[in-house]
Amino acid sequence: MIFEGRAPYASDPLRSRGREFGSDGASTRGPRSDFQRDRDRIIHSIAFRRLRHKTQVFIAPDGDHYRVRLTHSLEVAQIGRVIARALGLDEDLTEALCLAHDIGHPPFGHAGEDALEAAMADAGGFDHNANTLRVLMRLESPYCEHEGLNLSWETLEGLAKHNGPVLGPAWALKELDAAYPLDLTTFASLEAQVAAISDDIAYDNHDIDDGLRAGFLCLDDLLELPSVADQWRLIERRYPGAPQERALRELVRGQIGRMVNDVIAQTRHRIAETGVASVEDVRALTAPIATFSSAMGEEERALKRFMYDRLYLHDEQRATADRARDVIAALFAAYVSDPSQMPPSWRATLPEAQPARTRHIADFISGMTDRYAIDSYARLFGEAPEGLRNA
Repeated sequence: MIFEGRAPYASDPLRSRGREFGSDGASTRGPRSDFQRDRDRIIHSIAFRRLRHKTQVFIAPDGDHYRVRLTHSLEVAQIGRVIARALGLDEDLTEALCLAHDIGHPPFGHAGEDALEAAMADAGGFDHNANTLRVLMRLESPYCEHEGLNLSWETLEGLAKHNGPVLGPAWALKELDAAYPLDLTTFASLEAQVAAISDDIAYDNHDIDDGLRAGFLCLDDLLELPSVADQWRLIERRYPGAPQERALRELVRGQIGRMVNDVIAQTRHRIAETGVASVEDVRALTAPIATFSSAMGEEERALKRFMYDRLYLHDEQRATADRARDVIAALFAAYVSDPSQMPPSWRATLPEAQPARTRHIADFISGMTDRYAIDSYARLFGEAPEGLRNA
């Protein structure tokens, strides 16, 4: 059943807490709500466009069919909107959060993040989620009046806390919260919670699709999971004689549908159970509302364990990740040693004092795409890095 209309516990753009730098003359920019404006600013940003050349699972794949951060974010947004509509939430806020949630990722995915975390050990470290806020609030600055995209409080809060309250923020998020407080110790809106669980649903299942395509997974592997085996038997009965490739795609679609329906049903149960009647009620709770049922939650955790064992920590994946970490570490060391190697705009704004100087170099590297990082390495060291293809 589809829920029509805005639920009382949904975020309301007419009751937004506003923006860090005022309204930006928004009344002259067409009939859009604050959350629609946020979504549009994210889509039009350079940082969002760069996601098309940033690793999701497979580093710099040669094939055209593997997911990257951009396509993953679009798929998360599709799932998020379906759930938000069924629950009567604000779809535009949900979509904005889904589209922006990975903007802070550096090149080469978690391997790149690990390298920056190590390189910045003396400067406060690196966290891709906090970096998402840093990009949107300070680094991506297309407007004349202020730094950043000047997104609404609700969008920034949702990005900061979509995985739950933040009790010990690291330097980047701590600085931003001091400038524009985001109530970090409470849960975020239901829209943010839906964005977070939509991310889980998307990568749990789409990474299976990419793993099968790359040959890192096979059907026999998947059938070791009882819930997947049950779904596969249903598909075989429903589509006898179907080509295996099509049947596998049906399996992935079916898995997504089961998870989405489970989240909707369980979240409705939690809404009734807690009696929330406003977005403030949602934030005041001590546990999330948008969750899987206990049975589906166990299935999902088993799937994650399987994916780590068979895909994410596969020997080839780890070897490629090691080489990617070496590339980022080498780039960082080169720019620290000789900042003149950075582009003029970044060189001109390089701080003299620490830790701001180190953080500035990390800002530059974290914004790189995979291919820009590879090209930069080749330019600095005279040869392209080897072994950065794992698909």
